[in-house]
Amino acid sequence: MTISRRAFIQAGGLAMVSLGADPLFLDRAAYALGDLRRGVAGGKTLVCLFQRGAVDGLSMIVPAGDSWYWQERQRIALPKDELISLDGMFALHPRLAPLKPLWDRKSLAIVHAVGSPSTTRSHFDAQDYMESGTPDRKSTPDGWANRYCSHAREHAETPFRAVAFGPQLPRTLAGSAPALAIDDLRTFGMRAARADGEQRLTRAFESLYQGAATGLVASSSAEGFEAIKMLKAADPTAIPPANGAQYPRGKLGTSMQQIAQLIKADLGMQVAFADVGGWDTHVNQGSGQGQLATRLDELAGALGAFTADLGERMRDVVVVTMSEFGRTVKENGTGGTDHGHGTAMMVLGGDVRGGQVYGRWPTLAPDARHEGRDLAVTTDFRAVFGEVLTGHLGAADLGSVFPGFTAGSRLAMFG
Repeated sequence: MTISRRAFIQAGGLAMVSLGADPLFLDRAAYALGDLRRGVAGGKTLVCLFQRGAVDGLSMIVPAGDSWYWQERQRIALPKDELISLDGMFALHPRLAPLKPLWDRKSLAIVHAVGSPSTTRSHFDAQDYMESGTPDRKSTPDGWANRYCSHAREHAETPFRAVAFGPQLPRTLAGSAPALAIDDLRTFGMRAARADGEQRLTRAFESLYQGAATGLVASSSAEGFEAIKMLKAADPTAIPPANGAQYPRGKLGTSMQQIAQLIKADLGMQVAFADVGGWDTHVNQGSGQGQLATRLDELAGALGAFTADLGERMRDVVVVTMSEFGRTVKENGTGGTDHGHGTAMMVLGGDVRGGQVYGRWPTLAPDARHEGRDLAVTTDFRAVFGEVLTGHLGAADLGSVFPGFTAGSRLAMFG
């Protein structure tokens, strides 16, 4: 059988990335595979969910107690009687109703007026800065989550330690630590019907990389091959949603369901990444109905299903939402909002001290706005990521993860 490396990877739906991989990786992977086969659970997991396109944090988590919200948004402000009140000052968009029980159980925390210190209004640059963890530095070669995986050596290694759901590895997970990008768990031959076909595929894969035991390609192929073997052994796609969870149709629902399957399969996944677009609402943003409401409906449905599906296992899982920047305070002439600055992030699960909105609210008064038009940033996004890494994953030193950044006073989202 003749098959190219590119065709093999594309046909499998699993991209393998490992830049400058540690030569000890194979030993660790083999050890981890043995542990997993003996039924050792995977430990803590951080799930990063990127809302690409700059979500309007002011309509996602509404500052209902700030009169400027109502004055500046005559057409797109949420009707007061539809808001889901949280603490008297802030409220959820009505489409986020599935998340209210998490808030009531103190499993959902919100950080408002959060964002990047960079003043860029470029989607590309702002996403790059948020994923690299180095605002206004384009030369950073790797992502903050990959740097965490590179330096936190106390954790067991498996090919599934860092997994992104999508056709390519995101900037967040790019770097020297091994990481995987999986487009769809269902598309890579875990349900091979014929053993002889599976064996031919395995032999072809092995022959492609035989003798290429040095450098980038060899280390990548070895990592990917171990991952394939583990997927076949664990067969996570056969694990159905639990507790009546119903994921919404679409890419986000599928990604969250497959992240839950990998968690429940105990493959040792420590960092998972998923993203969803459609948040760039310049025109016809809507209020209780419309473009933004549809996106929030999907988001809440996916998060609600994910937490229901995992049930008690959510004590070992934290989900963090992020977006590159927020939207303007004032609606524009086409019923939408333009690129802004501060936004809101949600942190749910694990042992987060939920039921609280964290961060200092700067008000939406014109003289308090960033450049006179946007919600000002009072909490650096790196402070949020840092607290999750230390409070949930137990990171001891963030200096190498966020070089040059000092968080200052803690938000204290974790005990």
